[in-house]
Amino acid sequence: MTHILKHSKALLTRVRRITGQTQALEAALLEQTDCNLVLQQLAAIRGAINGLMAEVLDSYMREHLAAPDVSHESREQGMEQLSRVLHSYLK
Repeated sequence: MTHILKHSKALLTRVRRITGQTQALEAALLEQTDCNLVLQQLAAIRGAINGLMAEVLDSYMREHLAAPDVSHESREQGMEQLSRVLHSYLK
């Protein structure tokens, strides 16, 4: 989990940006904004979430799977955890 701590400021910045986007989406829905603008906002949020997932995933793989000091057993456990998360994410 140290890799998350190393990048926590950048990750929190991304999460706060996503929070702002979801608040804008909520406001758009409350104001009954045009569907096109709502769809645009949804696409932006999805892209932001995917970007955040990719960043954390990349960090996870480098730290828990590809680092030279990771044991074979830890690497296998990491792969199993990663597989479960990816299956859940891609549903």
